[in-house]
Amino acid sequence: MPSLMTPLTQLHFAIDQRVQDVRETYPDWLCAKGCDHCCRRLAEIPSLTESEWDLLREGLAALPPSQQAMIRARVAALAKQPSRPVVCPLLDQETGACPVYAQRPVACRTYGFYVQRDKGLYCHDIETLVSAGKLEEVLWGNQD
Repeated sequence: MPSLMTPLTQLHFAIDQRVQDVRETYPDWLCAKGCDHCCRRLAEIPSLTESEWDLLREGLAALPPSQQAMIRARVAALAKQPSRPVVCPLLDQETGACPVYAQRPVACRTYGFYVQRDKGLYCHDIETLVSAGKLEEVLWGNQD
């Protein structure tokens, strides 16, 4: 790990290392490139720290103006959407990719690898596999 990292980049590094360990140990783990289920079924928009907002703004500023305008419109529409789940306003809905993947917040980096069942913040696909006995050793965030 490089020595001149901010606390946020240190945290991102630690999360990315843990996720890599999970993927190596469980090569059939659901959370991988091409899966955007959690981005399409958010129980709520994640709360971000100031440092996460700063990093996210950098990623957004690098996007083409037309994509930035589309994201702004989606964010504005969320205020009028009374029901949940919601689709992440940053998600490229055609490709299922995150246009700011390198700058994504901690909540997005850990979704599917850490969950809070009492808040509905978990992947139901993972729960289905666990229930069917096809995925073992899942540590739920609430220790349940």
